[in-house]
Amino acid sequence: MAQGKILLKPGTLWTSVKEQTEYALQCGALLSIPTEFEFVEQDNVRFLVRILSNLNRKKAADEKQKKQYATSGQEFNPFLPYEEDLFVADISDTHVCILNKFNVVDYHLLIITRDFEEQESLLTLEDFTAMWACLADFDGLAFYNSGKTAGASQRHKHLQLVPLPFASSGPQIPIEPLLKAARFQDLSATLPGLPFIHAFAPLDSNWVRGGQATLEVYRTLLDAVGLDARQLGAYNLLVTREWMLIVPRSQEHFHSISVNSLGFAGALLVRNAAEMELLKAEGPMTILKNVAIS
Repeated sequence: MAQGKILLKPGTLWTSVKEQTEYALQCGALLSIPTEFEFVEQDNVRFLVRILSNLNRKKAADEKQKKQYATSGQEFNPFLPYEEDLFVADISDTHVCILNKFNVVDYHLLIITRDFEEQESLLTLEDFTAMWACLADFDGLAFYNSGKTAGASQRHKHLQLVPLPFASSGPQIPIEPLLKAARFQDLSATLPGLPFIHAFAPLDSNWVRGGQATLEVYRTLLDAVGLDARQLGAYNLLVTREWMLIVPRSQEHFHSISVNSLGFAGALLVRNAAEMELLKAEGPMTILKNVAIS
C-alpha cells in the first residue's frame, strides 16, 4: 500500500495549531468545555481526573445532530465537510488536521481521513504516516478509539493527538511509572500494573515518518491481544514517540462514566460531582478493569 504524499511542511504544525486556536476561539468555532481537575491515586498511578464545569454547549450540539438525523434520516458527519474555521493543516494527500471543536484539553487535534472510512476499520500505513508527521513536530500522545464501545463519538475515521505533558508536575503521562516494569515475550510486552488484557511495545523515536515499521508493531499488538482483520473488536490504541499500547474493550461505560483511550493513559473525565465520588469510591484502575477485558 502506498504511504501517501506528505504535504505538511516540517516545523510548522505547532505554530499553526496555536494561531488557529486563537482564531477559532475569537470567531466562536472552537467551543472549549471548561474543567477542573484533581489527582486520584490507585495502584501506583496518580490518575488525572477532570470534572466538567458546563456541558451546555455540547448538549446543544448533540440535540442539533439528532434533529438533523430525524429530518434527513442520515447520520450527521462533522468531518464531511469539516468546519473551515477549525482547519489547522493539510497533513498528506489522505489526511487533514483540525481542532477538536469541544475540547477539554488545550490544543486537542483530530487527524481525519479526507474520504469517509469507518472508525472500526483497521489503521493503515497512511494513518500512521500522517500521525508521525504530526508527532515529528511536537511531542504528544496520539490515540485511536476503535468504535463506540471504545469511546468513539463519530463514525468517520480519526486519530486524536494531545500535547504532552498532561500536567505541570509529575510524569508526562500518568501511567509512565508502570512502563519500566514491562515484561517482554517475543515482540510485545505486558505491564504488570495493568489488571486487564493489553499489549505494549517500545517504539524507536528515529522512526519519525516511519509509518511502515509502526504498522508492523500495531499488527503484532493486535495479534497479541487476540484481535485481527477477521475478528476485530473494540479497542483503544495509545502511541507516543517512545511506545505503543493497545487495550481491547468490553463496554464503553462504567455506570455513567464513559472511558476512551485517555483513560488508559491515566486521564479520566467525569461529568459531575456524583461521578467523581463514584470514581473515588471504586478507584480509577478498577473502573478501567471493568470496561476492559480481564
